[in-house]
Amino acid sequence: MANPTLTGPQPDLGSLLMRGAGAPIGVLALLAMIVLPLPPLVLDVLFTFNIALSLMIVIAVFSVKRPLDFAIFPSVLLIATLFRLALNVASTRVVLMHGHTGTAAAGHVIESFGEFVIGGNYAVGIIVFIILTIINFIVVTKGAGRISEVSARFTLDAMPGKQMAIDADLNAGLISQDEARARRIEVRSEADFYGSMDGASKFVRGDATAGILILIINLVGGIAIGVMMHDLAFGDASRVYALLTIGDGLVAQIPALLLSTGVALIVTRMSREQDMGQEVARQLFRDPRMLITAAALLAVLGAIPGMPNVAFLSMAALCGGGAWWFHRQRARAEAEPAPEPPPPAPVESRDLSWDDVQSVDLIGLEVGYRLVPLVDRSQGGDLLARIRGVRRKLSHDLGFLVQAVHIRDNLELSPNAYRINLSGVPVGEGTIYPDRELAINPGRVFGALTGIETRDPAFGMEAVWIESGLRDHAQALGYTVVDASTVIATHLSHVVQNHAQELLGHEEVQQLLNNLAKTAPKLIEDLVPKTLPLATVVRVLQGLLAERVPIRNLRAILETLAEHGPRTPDPQILQAQVRVALGRQIVQEIAGLTDELPVITLEPDLEQLLANSVNGQSATPGLEPGLAERLQRRLVESTQRQEAAGEPAVLLVPPPLRATLTRFLRSSVPQLRVLAWNEIPDSRRVRLVTTVGK
Repeated sequence: MANPTLTGPQPDLGSLLMRGAGAPIGVLALLAMIVLPLPPLVLDVLFTFNIALSLMIVIAVFSVKRPLDFAIFPSVLLIATLFRLALNVASTRVVLMHGHTGTAAAGHVIESFGEFVIGGNYAVGIIVFIILTIINFIVVTKGAGRISEVSARFTLDAMPGKQMAIDADLNAGLISQDEARARRIEVRSEADFYGSMDGASKFVRGDATAGILILIINLVGGIAIGVMMHDLAFGDASRVYALLTIGDGLVAQIPALLLSTGVALIVTRMSREQDMGQEVARQLFRDPRMLITAAALLAVLGAIPGMPNVAFLSMAALCGGGAWWFHRQRARAEAEPAPEPPPPAPVESRDLSWDDVQSVDLIGLEVGYRLVPLVDRSQGGDLLARIRGVRRKLSHDLGFLVQAVHIRDNLELSPNAYRINLSGVPVGEGTIYPDRELAINPGRVFGALTGIETRDPAFGMEAVWIESGLRDHAQALGYTVVDASTVIATHLSHVVQNHAQELLGHEEVQQLLNNLAKTAPKLIEDLVPKTLPLATVVRVLQGLLAERVPIRNLRAILETLAEHGPRTPDPQILQAQVRVALGRQIVQEIAGLTDELPVITLEPDLEQLLANSVNGQSATPGLEPGLAERLQRRLVESTQRQEAAGEPAVLLVPPPLRATLTRFLRSSVPQLRVLAWNEIPDSRRVRLVTTVGK
């Protein structure tokens, strides 16, 4: 009977390499190159492979669309550098041991490179090698190292802002948990990449230094060995070892220069959309005037007697022809007619009916004709999906189903403008650019951006509309970058949150009661309409939403109404009682999980003055204008200090003053939350921040 351990499929060499055996084998090969002498044929093969590897790396750098697409580049750079240094050690051993036998002692690759560059003049060969080394060491390597260092620092500084932007999009319902997780991984990968590139650039710089030292050692040591050990004449030794040294150095320096160029290219990449060739063609030749200017200058130089007229005039003609071709292509693209909207369908001649009376959309979004692709899924528009996510998030946070958003185009708007309507009344508008992205200044950035300066339509923060290719650069400077669809969705979310009470009507409240009746039928039966009419319940819920209190805990709200409803039908009094019942929830949303609540209070004499002037039916306290203005100004200053310290701004007042002061300060200090003493749960400690007086 056959042994089952021997009859199964045996792994081949390729599978072993794919499973991770390739790395240890590679390390052993490097050690063998350093320790064991290599024949000239093997050196030829390895030097050729080294050049091919460097060319493949540079081509890969050119073809990637963004740096993270070649995230393994730092590791590849390290392996290629170590391989080349090990190859230098192996070739140095062969040159010093067998150089006296002739110029072919270290292989034909080194011999060919040496003879081609030297051309019979050893001084010229050495100078050419030194020039290549200087270019690699001082120009390319030093610049790439500096760019890597700055990119790593800016990327690490921008990480907190990027993480907060992801959390904000997640909380707003713009992205899912999986997408947020993927974006966080991308942010960490970007930071790791640029940090690794900062260290990898030091490999390249050290490799250039090692090339210079190896050249000196090979030349001086080879001549000394040839003269003293092999009885060669000084001239013969200088000729043989100079050719071998220069050939060895060139074979090593050319791949090193290619890798240094690859490092410089990949750390200067910013585009997410195109490879480098497409970027150069789009940005360098987008304006034919550059080629026209160059052609004119070359023609002037070519017309000067004594100048190389043929060369200059030929290049001028080439630049002029290129400018004409690019201008023709641009004019052809602009001449293409824009798609016209379809003609309206003919209106049938019939009598009017009630069907011709259009109802007003509760939530409406009007867009200019250039923003229509954002809504059209066939053109890659994702605005509908973004709005659906916003509705889902708001419905969960507010406690009721937010109505659908009706989107239509409006030719009366400017092409890039949009407008948000509530019940047919405009409540917000803005201008966006679909082909650009909005870089928002969160308050602390590390530089300026070139673009169309504006303000965030939702929160009024300073912002700049930038080209898509500058997204990574803007994020590195600390800006929060969002696309056009996100701008509209965020603005819509902000508007709905501020006007949530207008979206809750009798039908919505009745639907909430019907859903709760499935689990608490007795509560709903005793409350509406036996205790309170539906209109009173609607006014209470609308009042809570107007004060930014969600109605998610509908059962607690209705139980409070059922308890206090028989004593008073006044919606304001009932709303105050509901706020007391929801005190833990209200404070939780303001202060989070901290046990301490920082508060601002009024001086006792000011509280007494307000209490004496407040009329139970009046909308604002009966204060003189000067006192009211000073009170608003001091509360604004206190609120700004709390926000600067990263703490919530809460004004703690007696219960009779809370509703009146809330309405009085709602427009002037919207960030300030007004709480009554009895709304703070016993589990929270109150910390007095400041006291505001007359």
